[in-house]
Amino acid sequence: MEKADIEELRGRVGCAAVLETGGFAIDLKESTRKAVKYRRGDDIIIVIHDGKGWFDPLSDAKGDVYSLVQHLDGGDFLEAFVQVASLVAFEPREPEWKRQSREAEPDQSIPDRWGARRKPWRGSATWRYLRDDRHIPEQVLRAAIAQDLLREGPRGSMWAAHQGADGVVTGWEERGPEWRGFATGGSKVLFRFGFKGAARICVTEAAIDAMSLGAIEKARRDTLYVSTGGGWSPATDGAIRMLGERPDVRFVAATDANTQGEAFVARLRELAGELSCDFERLKPRAEDWNAMLKEGAIA
Repeated sequence: MEKADIEELRGRVGCAAVLETGGFAIDLKESTRKAVKYRRGDDIIIVIHDGKGWFDPLSDAKGDVYSLVQHLDGGDFLEAFVQVASLVAFEPREPEWKRQSREAEPDQSIPDRWGARRKPWRGSATWRYLRDDRHIPEQVLRAAIAQDLLREGPRGSMWAAHQGADGVVTGWEERGPEWRGFATGGSKVLFRFGFKGAARICVTEAAIDAMSLGAIEKARRDTLYVSTGGGWSPATDGAIRMLGERPDVRFVAATDANTQGEAFVARLRELAGELSCDFERLKPRAEDWNAMLKEGAIA
């Protein structure tokens, strides 16, 4: 087996072929053009780099098409090479949004698109969705708007900003009465609500859950409520590590009360140990913090 053969095959077979033939399906609502989420039961794989790379948001596993085969099926490199070679003629299905014309692609940068949208205001469609449908208190909404974290999305939806350590918007979670997704062309890092220099870091899986927990706890002044956006990308991992390098940090795993939530708990516990941070698990009494809020947790 020559190195040239390995490289040629890597260029011809994408990760999507391995996943589709392995029983995975695209989660279109949780995917973007740069990061396509595949699910098989509780298993999740995110495909990146135009289909040539991948990572597992529930572990540290990542790599190319060969390592993906080994991750899913075990075996050595030669077995992975043979399996990949067998997929040369396989044509994976393209997501609906990939079949759209290039004219539909946004031609503005992520920060420019964010800046072009209005902030929610009292009585706006997004305000009503968050207050009436999601039961987010007005005090929390005003605080999130003051921190420049929310925008009016299409058809009454909410945009909730993900930012890097420099405060630049990298993308946004999109939630609405009939829609959920992430900014096309954007990158998940962290949604950050609360006190930026806080030592207590509550990690949730959605911006709405971060704000809901903030409401339940009455926005503790010692706490930063963050959301990973339902994944754990390398950028998210790096951002959480950066927070953990500050003095006296306490990580609070405030993820959902389900299998994926517990997988994130394990990752955060391991990271806390690696960085010598304090750690605790804070589990909602419902499926997630917004469900708990709607059940009257702060009534």
